[in-house]
Amino acid sequence: MSGNWTEEHIPDQRGRVAIVTGANTGLGFETARMLAERGAAVVLAVRDMEKGKRAAARITGDVTVQALDLTSMDSIRSAAADLRAAHPRIDLLINNAGVMYTPKQTTADGFELQFGTNHLGHFALTGLLLDRILPVPGSRVVTVSSTGHRIRAAIHFDDLQWERSYSRIGAYGQAKLANLMFTYELQHRLAPHGTTVAVAAHPGVSHTELIRNAPAALRVPVTWLAPLLTQKAEMGALPTLRAATDPDVTGGQYYGPGNRGEIRGYPKPVSSSPGSHDRATQQRLWAVSEELTGVTFPAMTSHGRDS
Repeated sequence: MSGNWTEEHIPDQRGRVAIVTGANTGLGFETARMLAERGAAVVLAVRDMEKGKRAAARITGDVTVQALDLTSMDSIRSAAADLRAAHPRIDLLINNAGVMYTPKQTTADGFELQFGTNHLGHFALTGLLLDRILPVPGSRVVTVSSTGHRIRAAIHFDDLQWERSYSRIGAYGQAKLANLMFTYELQHRLAPHGTTVAVAAHPGVSHTELIRNAPAALRVPVTWLAPLLTQKAEMGALPTLRAATDPDVTGGQYYGPGNRGEIRGYPKPVSSSPGSHDRATQQRLWAVSEELTGVTFPAMTSHGRDS
């Protein structure tokens, strides 16, 4: 398409069911708000139900709230069971929630917090909901990554949980790289079915609560220079919304802000690092993720078109 893709380009979403994780604030809230205002039935999947209810009250449309703590496999399984019971079909699953640059911590299941929340939690949720998504023509799984997937980023199979040494920036890079590799491998497996696509997006540098855990050397300059370095959450949500709703989207794409450096701007297809496209690593990460979470996906081939 020509021109800038804006909120006004979101097609009519009436009749569609969208689940947005981490939707009580920031990018997730704006994503949910815009989808609901276009007519989608939106589920805010959030850890804090009270915050979720307050967020839902600020959105016009069909909005419900679902408890989901991505740091707990028990919570993920419980939420998936609730969502499956409430929704025979799911059109959009938007894996938005995340943590960034946290001090060394583990999830309830012993996973490093950033890898466990950002990647393993969403991997498990997707696998548990996929049979509600697969039969729906035009359905999509959108996973939010980051330009941080390029920063000191690798999948450290010899120390996935950062038990030997910990770098909050390195762990974030690994988690966001994993989000992309999961998307690309999922698309390979979905391609033969022809109904569902997997797409990734990133918000650039958006002014949200995520920066609160950044090292002071990064957090302070970003806070002071926010008007120059960041964009509002409404703009940061647009790449996710384009990935979720633009009729021209194809599986395995990656959307981000269109200005130089992908920091700000209107959404367009962007490129990810060469390493994110390594098929052997994608497949190994998938196998390890199934082993760690105990979640296996519905039978799908891994022989689709290249991402």
